[in-house]
Amino acid sequence: MVRSWCMSAFFLGISFVIGCSSGNCRSSKLVGVGGDDKSRLSAGTEMVKSDSIANRVRVFKYDGSLQCAMGKALSLEEMQKGLVTIKVYSAQNKADGLMHIAVCGSNTGKANVYEIDRKDLQEALTKGFSEWTFD
Repeated sequence: MVRSWCMSAFFLGISFVIGCSSGNCRSSKLVGVGGDDKSRLSAGTEMVKSDSIANRVRVFKYDGSLQCAMGKALSLEEMQKGLVTIKVYSAQNKADGLMHIAVCGSNTGKANVYEIDRKDLQEALTKGFSEWTFD
């Protein structure tokens, strides 16, 4: 009994040392182009450009597909017409990853997801889209 506890403590300690040997496990690292960390930290706002991925958000609407083929899914292109004044960077049909009741006629959980600029989020919300938070 004592031996198994000691072995467990030993492996836990080794896991901690190996897992965090490169620094603080919870620290986030800055990703930039060229230069050392100090120059990237001082550059700060220059690292994030207005059209960068950091300033984008994904929005979605369920595509209308229902279980047992009872509903017709709206295509990405057709639904994107509702975002006429908003620039769309990417579009894909994805499952929301949630559990859905298995009953004919219920939602399949498939949604059309669009990547847009964060500044256009409020406009997309007024058009009936929601912010994608499932990934």
